[in-house]
Amino acid sequence: ARARSRGAARGAEDHAGERGRLLHARPPRKAALCGQGQEPEEAGRDLRQRPHAARPPATHDRGHGIGRGDHDGGRVEALLLESNMIKRLKPHYNILLRDDKSFPYILLRRGHRWPQISKYRGAKSGQGDYFGPFASAGAVDLTINALQRAFPLRSCSDSVLESRTRPCLQHQIKRCTAPCVGRIGKADYDVLVEEARAFLAGRSRQVQRRLTDRMTAASDALEFETAAAYRDRIKALAHIQMRQGINLPSMGDADVVAIHDEAGQACVQVFFFRSGQNYGNRAFFPRHGADDTPEAILRAFIGQFYSGREAPPLVLVNRSLEEAPLLAEALTLKAGRRVKLHRPLRGAKRKLLEDAERNAREALARRLGESTAQRRLLESLAQRFELEGAPDRVEVYDNSHISGTDAVGSMIVAGPEGYIKSAYRKFTIRSTAACDPATPGDDYAMMREVLTRRFSRLIKEDPGRSGESWPDLVLIDGGAGQLGEARRVFADLGIADLAVAAIAKGPERNAGRERVFLPDRPPVALGARDPLLYFLQRLRDEAHRFAIGTHRAKRAKARVRSALDEIPGVGPRRKKALLHRFGSARGVSQAGLADLETVDGISSAVARAIHDHFRADR
Repeated sequence: ARARSRGAARGAEDHAGERGRLLHARPPRKAALCGQGQEPEEAGRDLRQRPHAARPPATHDRGHGIGRGDHDGGRVEALLLESNMIKRLKPHYNILLRDDKSFPYILLRRGHRWPQISKYRGAKSGQGDYFGPFASAGAVDLTINALQRAFPLRSCSDSVLESRTRPCLQHQIKRCTAPCVGRIGKADYDVLVEEARAFLAGRSRQVQRRLTDRMTAASDALEFETAAAYRDRIKALAHIQMRQGINLPSMGDADVVAIHDEAGQACVQVFFFRSGQNYGNRAFFPRHGADDTPEAILRAFIGQFYSGREAPPLVLVNRSLEEAPLLAEALTLKAGRRVKLHRPLRGAKRKLLEDAERNAREALARRLGESTAQRRLLESLAQRFELEGAPDRVEVYDNSHISGTDAVGSMIVAGPEGYIKSAYRKFTIRSTAACDPATPGDDYAMMREVLTRRFSRLIKEDPGRSGESWPDLVLIDGGAGQLGEARRVFADLGIADLAVAAIAKGPERNAGRERVFLPDRPPVALGARDPLLYFLQRLRDEAHRFAIGTHRAKRAKARVRSALDEIPGVGPRRKKALLHRFGSARGVSQAGLADLETVDGISSAVARAIHDHFRADR
């Protein structure tokens, strides 16, 4: 007995020592992970091996010392840390999911007398019910549009709700019950809110049955207009369910994740099911190495995909993952409830996985076809422009303004895989030379400022051009003048080996007769049916679209600005008080000092500042 006791004690000590080694091996923070002088690439290689390094020996007896959960806890934490650090550091040699966007939700707000239904994207910090995620913002807009026909709740902001004096257009087209002017009582509005919440939570049959009973009762009572209103609401609900395609009431909350790999690339298709309803799907193309297996890609994808969002109770996958239990435990730890990782072999769920895998296969085929065509065009561009090789990064610059006002510059980026929208940049024109009233709309000065700011920063951040931010070709929307400005900027910055070209429309700005300007060469006119001409036109038009959109957004923001916004010390509350008192900014500008001092929240010093602001130029 004493021998057995001594053996058990030694076993407990061995396990305690093993636990200590595991705890010390666990990296407590980012600095310890990378180490002194360690590059992110090296950290990436360490991260890939870390969960295996923390695996406890299989020879330990579970009956003594610490249990299995202690060891698995270390492995789970290491797995979560691996996914987070790969997304943060983006090291080479690692499978990387390039997805920084959050998914949109439908938010049914609480905490207000008249709850609001709206689209929401971001952290779930507000008070209300969140339904989603949806695969795209367009899917949310379509669903809300149909929901408002079935449940006419308000979608306006609180400020609009409080300032209305008559019903808006939404009420006229029967998509709002106009609580702003008292067209509906609180009790009836709350019934609509509860019905909308029940429908979005998956209890659609109960809601439809209730509406059908009301329609029948209204029809029996000869209230045909009321019955017609219920009929229209039932049709709207049926329309929502039709748009959601495949619906499985028994599915509950689940994500269907399927991978397909071909020609050294992989596509992961994710379907979102909430309360048995299909909320859409999205395709992802993670970056990975040539030797990575589909199972390794899928494992890394799941870890990174759910590192920034909560996993549903069920995640269906189309591959058998070696560390599925560990991965499920990591998702459970992060979600705060049980998450199951499952690969069904038969039944309706298996059919869903087959549909998702087919979607992944078709999406990858389209991407490979587009990539092949894009590479062929880039090779043709290199040959025609006499470049050293096909460019991997093409930057296109344009600017937009109206006679120098609200001037902005834009940069779009294209590569072998198409447009790289995460690399797009906007530039607000700051220099007085570009916006000089004497020479309004100086395109040359604007282009000079945009290029100077862009490449000055590049030289500062990556002087050795070791990263992927330096372009292989700079394309300017303009003619010989814009090309000359670009060359002068590069000469001033000491950049001598960067290919640059400009594309200008033909006579009378006739599309199809463009000319390409190259340094120290006569202009090149491409054939009207040349595929390279269409490619350059698409690049130029994308830069133009991005610049125009940025300019319009800036101009629209300037339109709603008030003269009161320019006065220091006058914020939203004081501005509101002044407008209530004097009716308009013009009324405030004409008010005397004594009148300004009588406004609530306006001190003598602020009144003096307002008074002097409007009389400074007189």
